[in-house]
Amino acid sequence: MDIQDSGWNKVGRIKPLMGHALLGIMGWKMDKTNLPMTDKMVIIAAPHTSNWDLPLMLACSYVSGLKMSWLGKDTIFRGPGRAFFMWWGGIPVDRSASTGMVDQVASVFKQRETLAVAIPPAGTRRHTDGWKTGFYYIALKADVPIVMSYLDWSKKVAGYGPMLKPTGDIEADFEVFREFYKDKIGKFPEHTSPVKIRAKRQYKTKTQQKPGTLAMLRDVLGSMRSGALTK
Repeated sequence: MDIQDSGWNKVGRIKPLMGHALLGIMGWKMDKTNLPMTDKMVIIAAPHTSNWDLPLMLACSYVSGLKMSWLGKDTIFRGPGRAFFMWWGGIPVDRSASTGMVDQVASVFKQRETLAVAIPPAGTRRHTDGWKTGFYYIALKADVPIVMSYLDWSKKVAGYGPMLKPTGDIEADFEVFREFYKDKIGKFPEHTSPVKIRAKRQYKTKTQQKPGTLAMLRDVLGSMRSGALTK
């Protein structure tokens, strides 16, 4: 399949120009030799150690023609901002729903003909003890491939690695991820989380409140930078 024939990768004419401009200003290059030839995918966004990773990721997606989506709290999609955030690629996730986030996002994959969701599996720009596994189980449940994308700050090169169809043997599949990312360097290498399954944590349920404008903006940026998965 020619990627230019894919329905989901239409990003218009302005966004590619914006992407090229940002990459040029920052001295980055986009390696387009291994573009993912599929209409549905979960994209690993790694390593993630800086606030600059988000604009660079978007610039690279515009340049390569891939229309990326991201996960956000459902509260930021309420009211007049909903249309804008949906246009920007947002997918609302309801943390209070009886169905888990993996099931919610997998359901979205099944409803759409084309969808590429970028998820930073570390879930934070800081060093942690490993990766969250939500991205993996979304791909497994939705029966879509996982694409390894990267931002290598040591060379200022961004691109895509191989696609991996999750086998269900998560330990074995993480070995593939670990091998690919072993030489990909983040802006702050000391903040890079190791490519291994993070130990599960317990989370307290918070009472939902109607967010104010500043809180909504904070949630939007936080969701786009870190993903909305807690598994």
